[in-house]
Amino acid sequence: MMSFWRDFRPIIQLFLAERRFMLVAGALLAAATVLAGTALLGLSGWFITATAIAGLSSATAFAFDVFAPSAGIRFLALARTAARYGERLTTHDATLGVLAGLREKLFRGWARPDAAHALLQRPSKLLFRLTADIDALDSLYLRILVPGAVALCSALTISVAFGLMHPVLGLSVALWLLVTGFGIPVLAGRFSLGAARRRTHGLEAQRSRVIDLIAGQADLIMAGRVSAQCDAIRSANDRLADADDRLNQVEMGVTVGFGIAAAVLLSGTLIAVAILAQAGLIGAPVAALGILLALAALEPFAGLRRGALELGRTVLAARRIGSNLVDIPSPPLPSPPPGINAVQLEAVTAFHKGAFIPALTDISLTLAKGEHIALLGASGAGKSTLMMLIAGEIAPAVGCIRYISSARLTQKTELFQDSLRDNLRLADPDATDAHLWHVLAIAGLADHVRTLPGQLATRLGEGGLGLSGGQLRRLALARLLLRDAPLWLLDEPTEGLDGDTARDVLARLKQQMGGRSVVIATHIRREVELADRLLIMKRGQLIASIHRGAPEFDAVLATLRPD
Repeated sequence: MMSFWRDFRPIIQLFLAERRFMLVAGALLAAATVLAGTALLGLSGWFITATAIAGLSSATAFAFDVFAPSAGIRFLALARTAARYGERLTTHDATLGVLAGLREKLFRGWARPDAAHALLQRPSKLLFRLTADIDALDSLYLRILVPGAVALCSALTISVAFGLMHPVLGLSVALWLLVTGFGIPVLAGRFSLGAARRRTHGLEAQRSRVIDLIAGQADLIMAGRVSAQCDAIRSANDRLADADDRLNQVEMGVTVGFGIAAAVLLSGTLIAVAILAQAGLIGAPVAALGILLALAALEPFAGLRRGALELGRTVLAARRIGSNLVDIPSPPLPSPPPGINAVQLEAVTAFHKGAFIPALTDISLTLAKGEHIALLGASGAGKSTLMMLIAGEIAPAVGCIRYISSARLTQKTELFQDSLRDNLRLADPDATDAHLWHVLAIAGLADHVRTLPGQLATRLGEGGLGLSGGQLRRLALARLLLRDAPLWLLDEPTEGLDGDTARDVLARLKQQMGGRSVVIATHIRREVELADRLLIMKRGQLIASIHRGAPEFDAVLATLRPD
């Protein structure tokens, strides 16, 4: 139980912090619904029995008050309906609101470089955490906490009603309801814990392998591994089916258990009220009320059935997500370099996460404000890693680093399945359409966007589907231009563009550079022509720094790939 509390505590704290009033109101309305239904059943039984007895003689028939009980029945019926509607509206609104906030909180937490790096090793995990795991957490409130509180409240109320008939009867009913009503779901949760976890893992494996089959079908066909991948999917599906069978068995056991418990309670109540009625302690209408209360006594506990069966899934989701809800303070940003410098590195060595060999070794570099430099080197020389270091995405293991705020254009263009407008506004949520058209014109994409039926409202497919590689690159450049950063870090900015388009875009970029500092990682001559200085890298080290005007500058330029 303590381990469950440790897993659930961050989630419960988040629920209470986000929608405390709505959650409590939903629980109270749920309790009111159940109590009104139980009272309606009991009062109806009492009223019918009392009316039948009163009708045995004309004296009692005229003296019997039918108006007060009938008014109570109508009130309870309307109250149950209204409370049910309010409970559904309140609990689901609160839960969905909390889960929406949780998705945003998790997304922000995973935006940290270390978390993002781990998740990108298996992108499907990110999808499952943001969808399946968060969806599983609605069981915590809707199927565990609220039904549990409602069942406890109902059991105590019914026990008090029986206690008014006779204290021993009330105590016996209370013990039976608490032991069986909570004991059966607890046992079900324990027996289903492993199966629910296996089902969750099996579902993840099945979906992940189907995604791999679809996304990597070309590679699988070339490698002759399509059949093997299909076999892996079938294997995951078989494990999923086995887990479902086990959960169905547990659910059947819960149904049988509640049926037996209800039958025992009803039989015991029938015998008890018969004894009390024979002894003259209660009348026939009260005895009928007791029997009908016994019929409804265990019904509120049935709401715990689904929560018990999904306990393993809920615990697993809380365990995997809860650790990411802890607010980890961001490391302090390096102070900007003094004087006229934009970037200053002193004997910096850096590692990629989990690596034992340094990606950068003993790097010392000074970039003046307004200076434009080009990073040259073979693939794997460390150009992109150096830009990640300057952008603050990785931390140095050794050495000192200072830099001003920057905007980085990565090699891979990250776009969402959303409109062009919203993809651009990731860089500046307050940007007007006029500003968006301006940056699109600088990136050389405005004319094409104007030809689209929806223009800025045009929706892109997953990963920017609907635009060519060169158009995606220019869209990423346009998004970069929306950020008013004094330092630009451009990783192969015109890769994928034809020569004429690339030169046109570079000319427009040069006009926008103004007094900005610019670092360009490249191997193309047209991009290097923007630089005031060349930095040549090899195996994570800076081996040369060449200023424009030096004889070596033109010599290096001549060795680069032309348009």
